[in-house]
Amino acid sequence: MDFHEFSLIYTDADTKKRHESGKSLPDIDRFTLQELGLLEIFDLKSNDLASFFTVEPEVMQYRMAAFEDMLTCKELTDMLNNLVPVLSDIMELRRLEADSGDTDDYLSSITEIELYVASIRVLQNGLNGIKERLKSPAFTALSTLITELAESDYYRELNQKLEELTQRVREIKSITIGVNLDAQLRPASAGVLSINSEAFKSGDVLDKILRLNFKNDNYTCIANLVPFGKKQTENQKLAMSHAFNSAINDIYKSSLRSWKKIVQTYVLENTEFLLNLMPEFEFLVRGTQMLKELRQKGCALSVPDIRPMNEHAFSAQKLYNPCVALKIEDQIVPNDLDFDKDAAIYVLTGPNRGGKSVITCAVGLAQVMLQLGMYIPAEASKISPVDGIYTHFPTGAEDTIDKGRLGEECARLGEIFDCITADSLVLLDESLSSTGSYEASYIAAEVLRGLSHVGCRCLFSTHLHELAAEIDRLNRESLADGGVAIDTLVAGIVGEGKRSFRITRAKPDGKSYARDIAESYGLTYEKILHRIDDPEFQ
Repeated sequence: MDFHEFSLIYTDADTKKRHESGKSLPDIDRFTLQELGLLEIFDLKSNDLASFFTVEPEVMQYRMAAFEDMLTCKELTDMLNNLVPVLSDIMELRRLEADSGDTDDYLSSITEIELYVASIRVLQNGLNGIKERLKSPAFTALSTLITELAESDYYRELNQKLEELTQRVREIKSITIGVNLDAQLRPASAGVLSINSEAFKSGDVLDKILRLNFKNDNYTCIANLVPFGKKQTENQKLAMSHAFNSAINDIYKSSLRSWKKIVQTYVLENTEFLLNLMPEFEFLVRGTQMLKELRQKGCALSVPDIRPMNEHAFSAQKLYNPCVALKIEDQIVPNDLDFDKDAAIYVLTGPNRGGKSVITCAVGLAQVMLQLGMYIPAEASKISPVDGIYTHFPTGAEDTIDKGRLGEECARLGEIFDCITADSLVLLDESLSSTGSYEASYIAAEVLRGLSHVGCRCLFSTHLHELAAEIDRLNRESLADGGVAIDTLVAGIVGEGKRSFRITRAKPDGKSYARDIAESYGLTYEKILHRIDDPEFQ
């Protein structure tokens, strides 16, 4: 097996190359992830989560199998968590070598070999006990690869040679330094005279000078030993360390020269293979943590039926928003949602705080998790990959001085039309809320006709109840022009203003929602009269 091409999240070298070239990377950026809320529960410290997206179903399935192993075998998470600090030490060691410009440092070479051996040992110990429980192609292949490496002649020779080299270093207990002085008795130059297997001891200056009560002991100083670094400047400490390392390298130069070839051709290459996997380790560990938290809360997670991109499928049963699920103590209300031939675009209306934004984000999050290769937050689903996700959510007042708030909203909507195709997903939440209902409804209708013409999937959550009255007209015009169908969804309420958070495919009744709000604030005509006629009424 070629470990240089191995990956835990890409099926083979070709899929990884396509991803790195951008050919299989959809247009889903970090800003979109922020708007959907995913980065609050799943973010990476050293990598951009958006760089892990894919449009390839086989890659998604490969990753889902790996996540299942991670969820089933806690030992995998522990193993990767133990491995990352070792690999981080290797990266830091290389950084220090690069900064110093000394790539032939004997001690650094030995240290890197030790760290490499330690990393293989972590992987071997972690995988050995769970081999039989692994189901995913990714971790099964990793287990085989590590076994091959650990049982190879190179690895055995590496351990034997490492033991010999480190034994020689462990025998070093002290060094003897010679210092030349100038005319003013100031140190002018220094060098290492010898490397010793015995440590120096503190002594008394007069005893040493007068040879009183003392044998001629070369390892007893004429003064007390002073801790290294005490009262020294950084330059002095650096000079001392450099002198020591130079002496070590000079003495062991022949050993290092004969050993360096193995270090370069075997250890450094194999170490590189592990370092290249570090972003994948973090992605799998953090993603597993999120999925585990959802399962612990009793939330459904399922393997989706991944459909071809050109099928434009999105059908989810008991879909929920995982970000909200992890924030609230109450049971979350799931919903069914289907984009189909009768409706590729939905206009979602309903009362404020009725769940419109939550379900809009839930659709985006399900799509995002699919294309990260994760389980879907639903009991069952059938979803096609998209070539991009484009959002238009409420924002602050940036870029409004020149354009005004409505101008800024229209500019952002226009940018979406510059990017989308029939394979895209568009999510609009309370767009055009900066203007009156007449202007907003007119612009929204034009936007819907444009989206219909493109043929993409879209969920438009809006306060514009009157827009629903235009759907029949929009469909007549759009379908005649070759567009896709538009339909309406409603976020429901249960008597006296209580939100049900149920999303149904129905025509909205904006009047009933207005009545509900008026009731809750005592502003119906009847209650207003009661307030006027009864001074005691509060």
